[in-house]
Amino acid sequence: KNYKELRNHLLARCELNGVTGVLIVAPEGINGTICGTRKGIDKVVTFIKSLEGVGELSYKESKIRLNERPEGAFFRMRVRIKKEIVTMGMTGLDPAKTVGTYIEPKDWNALIDREDVRLIDTRNTYETLIGTFKGAVDPKTESFRQFPEWVAKNLDPKRDKSVAMFCTGGIRCEKATSYLLQKGFENVYHLKGGILNYLKEVPEEKTMWKGECYVFDERVSVSHGLRVGTYGKCRACRRPLSEEGKKHQHYEEGASCELCYSEYTEQQRQRFRTRHRAIGLAKARGVPHLGSAARSAKETKKRARAW
Repeated sequence: KNYKELRNHLLARCELNGVTGVLIVAPEGINGTICGTRKGIDKVVTFIKSLEGVGELSYKESKIRLNERPEGAFFRMRVRIKKEIVTMGMTGLDPAKTVGTYIEPKDWNALIDREDVRLIDTRNTYETLIGTFKGAVDPKTESFRQFPEWVAKNLDPKRDKSVAMFCTGGIRCEKATSYLLQKGFENVYHLKGGILNYLKEVPEEKTMWKGECYVFDERVSVSHGLRVGTYGKCRACRRPLSEEGKKHQHYEEGASCELCYSEYTEQQRQRFRTRHRAIGLAKARGVPHLGSAARSAKETKKRARAW
């Protein structure tokens, strides 16, 4: 009920324990990704479990190798308050009560290999560009809000008797399967734990995954075994960026890429350049640019005590 009041409590607890990342708090629950030491993560998870109204907490872990990303997966900690964890904009959906059938990663290949199963990638275009499952349909949505419209135009409960869906970590699909069940679809499945769980559990030699999986942190993408992938990130639009993309005439580090050059004005690109220079100067001086690390330890503790 008082989910909006949790923002500062969560932010202070994470910063005090040296944890960075993004947490989304909504009436339906808490979701996100955080990064830190073993001790720091354990303390934050314990705190979240202690919150009133939090039921069974499900989460996945992966390790970042220091030689791959010594600075971690995030630059700072953010806690966002939203009406929905993943915004579809449809009322009356409650995945806690009505949800599709969970399929374990070890059983996923057999399901999607069936001819009677329609396989849907529920992620957005910038995510599907760099990887998806063999045979998956890409709705080519720019936001999850567009998914219901795509369903209305492309899926039919009388024709599509079995529908399987997947997303990055499994949360988006819970809402997508709930929506399809509400619309009269009967056999609706989704990958438990999402693509990340599949890449962690299924051996690479048995995979039906093609490419890399976009993730919402500074790793940008991961491959099997959750190894850090080969993609960089456009610092203007945040889309994944390949080495080939960096050769495009419209790519400018920190300011634009092939995909976003026409989306921004020159004035906006100039602001991106200024921000990129500031980050570069901070890095050259060896000082943090963002988040709690940019404040003194005394300030961070004072902020934590206030909550």
